[in-house]
Amino acid sequence: MLGRRVIVEAFLRWIETAKTGDRARAANALGRAYLQSEMSADERAAAEMAMTFLLDDPSPRVRIALAEAIAWSPDVPRSLILSLAEDQPEVACHAVTCSPLLSDADLVDLAARGNGATRMLIAARAHVTRPVSAALAEVGDEEELLCLLENDGAVISSLSLKRIAERLGDCCDIRNLLLDRSDLPADARQLLTQHVSNALIGLPLVQAAIGLQRLQRISREATEAAIVSIAGDIAPREIPDLVQHLRLNGRLTPSFLMHALCAGKVDFFAGAIVDLTACSERRVRSILATGRMHAVRALYESAGLPRNISVIFVEATMLWRDAARKAPGSVLGNVCGRLLEKFRHHDAHGAIGELLDLVEKLHVNEQRQSARVYAALAAA
Repeated sequence: MLGRRVIVEAFLRWIETAKTGDRARAANALGRAYLQSEMSADERAAAEMAMTFLLDDPSPRVRIALAEAIAWSPDVPRSLILSLAEDQPEVACHAVTCSPLLSDADLVDLAARGNGATRMLIAARAHVTRPVSAALAEVGDEEELLCLLENDGAVISSLSLKRIAERLGDCCDIRNLLLDRSDLPADARQLLTQHVSNALIGLPLVQAAIGLQRLQRISREATEAAIVSIAGDIAPREIPDLVQHLRLNGRLTPSFLMHALCAGKVDFFAGAIVDLTACSERRVRSILATGRMHAVRALYESAGLPRNISVIFVEATMLWRDAARKAPGSVLGNVCGRLLEKFRHHDAHGAIGELLDLVEKLHVNEQRQSARVYAALAAA
């Protein structure tokens, strides 16, 4: 015990008068000796006491030198690493980015209490777990989340990706990184399309050129088209979450549902009707696929569609069944064209008129797309 105290006291006396560069070299040498040299229990305890004292050195250079020597090791006292991790960024960087002694709870706490520099260091760790990513998704700013999304060693849950889309989807760089991910959930992808749409509407030059009202309508239609496209590409297990997200955001409108139905996005459309009616998926699918007209109409009206609109949905359903049997590759064009023929002389005012206008636009777009394909094949 006496020998240990003598060693510590001698070291402390020397530290009091040594220059900064000498103290820094001594701190680094002490840390390396602790990890690499064979020491008795007394010597090890003395070294730990000396390193603990160095945590209060007034010069960052000394604390950095200590951190460089010990931060990577699992064999140093955890108390040293915790103290270094809460130091100023140039000192903390070694402990925060590479210490295996920092648990998920430690890192989450650091992310919550630390500043942007600390969170950036956490996001840059070689391995970032789901709980830590979730904490960063909740409190991180743009630069920190860019770092997290660019980190191949970061495991980010679907919920965290959605939270990032909610908070910072208006940032172009973050939006691009999210959209490049194959694991981005459909509801988050929809949020990002809305951010793009909002950004377009907010441009004064575009507003002046097109007019705000027309711009809002174009934006709404483009957003709906993007969501329908997304809905056709997602896995069945993602459909309920996307449907719920759209319903809570007021996007399961008659025009949107008609777009999905005419486009043949049957799995998504069925999921939407299940959500709106609270009927079982099996029953909804059965009615949509084989139910008689009255059963289909009752189903749509139980989903909240007014009677004067439900008749158009019933007709579209019957046309979709027929088109899917005969020519599954051109469902949109077949359904839209025949639906317009059926209701050409209908008293098209209000909600009915808006619905038929949408169908006509879908039909025109499909005809133009078909013409492009035809021209490309003819030129080949």
